[in-house]
Amino acid sequence: MSQLSTYPLRLPRSMRLGVERFSKQDGISINQFVSIAVAEKLAMLQAQAFFAERKARADMDGFDQLMQRSGGEPPRDGDTV
Repeated sequence: MSQLSTYPLRLPRSMRLGVERFSKQDGISINQFVSIAVAEKLAMLQAQAFFAERKARADMDGFDQLMQRSGGEPPRDGDTV
């Protein structure tokens, strides 16, 4: 397991009460609840950065050419929207 570190966290009273309530409902500690919340936020930020980087590398002219090409087969029965 990776090394753990501590961090003193100050929360507004209303936020602390919400954390206590939901962590108790989930049957986990406040520490686990906050750790999960931070992990979820980091995952979302990493996903945003990943897709922004992918968008920056996109070749939209190439995409348009690909979408305009002829050929292929029409949709089969049941494949239409």
